[in-house]
Amino acid sequence: VLRCLGIPTRVITNFNSAHDKNLNLSIDKYIDMSGKNLHLSEDSVWNFHVWNESWFIRRDLGSFYDGWQVLDATPQEKSKGIYQCGPASTKAIKEGDVNLDYDSPFVFAAVNADCVTWIRYSKKRKERIFSDTRKIGKFISTKAVGTNSRVDVTDNYKYPEVKEISFKISYSQYKNSLVDDRKILVTAV
Repeated sequence: VLRCLGIPTRVITNFNSAHDKNLNLSIDKYIDMSGKNLHLSEDSVWNFHVWNESWFIRRDLGSFYDGWQVLDATPQEKSKGIYQCGPASTKAIKEGDVNLDYDSPFVFAAVNADCVTWIRYSKKRKERIFSDTRKIGKFISTKAVGTNSRVDVTDNYKYPEVKEISFKISYSQYKNSLVDDRKILVTAV
């Protein structure tokens, strides 16, 4: 419909797309001390999710946010009481401006959420045992104009993932870190 109105529009596919139901910007998984999944969170990770982008001038947000805007025609959550998503500026998503209207936190989480595993000892006590900061938002793509080739637009949504940085620590710090790792491993098994 937007293309019929002369508004540039394209389909976007996000692989490893987070569905952050509680909008805390993480996908939480809870296990008990034996490693059994507790199903306490409605968060999930989808193999992929598809939405549209359209090119808008954003007088309501300021010219910095002009450009591609996320519009999801199949929202799974209510926004301001109705099922809708967007238009969320891709620049806002990339910059982490999650306090803007139009579902910016939900789209930010879809491409940037951390996957966190917690051991739940009791209703009042839990411990984070693992966090994957790189799993979500892979190969964000659209179709190339005039061909069936894929165009990677991940850089429109997020900055490159930080590579592992090597640094020197003392042997005693290294040895202590191994002891801590074993405690977590034994607890999780």
